[in-house]
Amino acid sequence: MEKTSSEKVVCYVVEQEHLLVFTHLDVPMDVTGVQVPAGTVRPGEDPAAAAVREVREETGLESAVVRRLGTTAYDYSPARFEIATRHFFLLTALQPPAMSRRWEAGENDPEHGGPQRWECRWMPLTQAHVLAGGLGAMVGSLYN
Repeated sequence: MEKTSSEKVVCYVVEQEHLLVFTHLDVPMDVTGVQVPAGTVRPGEDPAAAAVREVREETGLESAVVRRLGTTAYDYSPARFEIATRHFFLLTALQPPAMSRRWEAGENDPEHGGPQRWECRWMPLTQAHVLAGGLGAMVGSLYN
């Protein structure tokens, strides 16, 4: 089967040595894992603008790009036959967050299915190795 290609962004919102993450509320952890805001770059959209948009859409937080971290290719097989070019960004929250805060967010029309809900929280960066689906591929570059 021929694989499609796509452009994605992966967003590391970091504050006080903590990373913004979420876990799905209605899907088992062994299916979705721990994630960071990420999503598809729209046609003609700058990847940095897509990163800010995805953070807002997926968490409700306003953010700003600090720097681009790099680009990788990610093969979603066998879940779907797609190879994504992933653009990784370091972002900062525009409002100082409370590290103990947890909040519910979600999307009514996510790219691959119906309405989904998740719980957002701040996880210590030292635990970022648990990120699912290759989302942690550039965490080490935060320290360069």
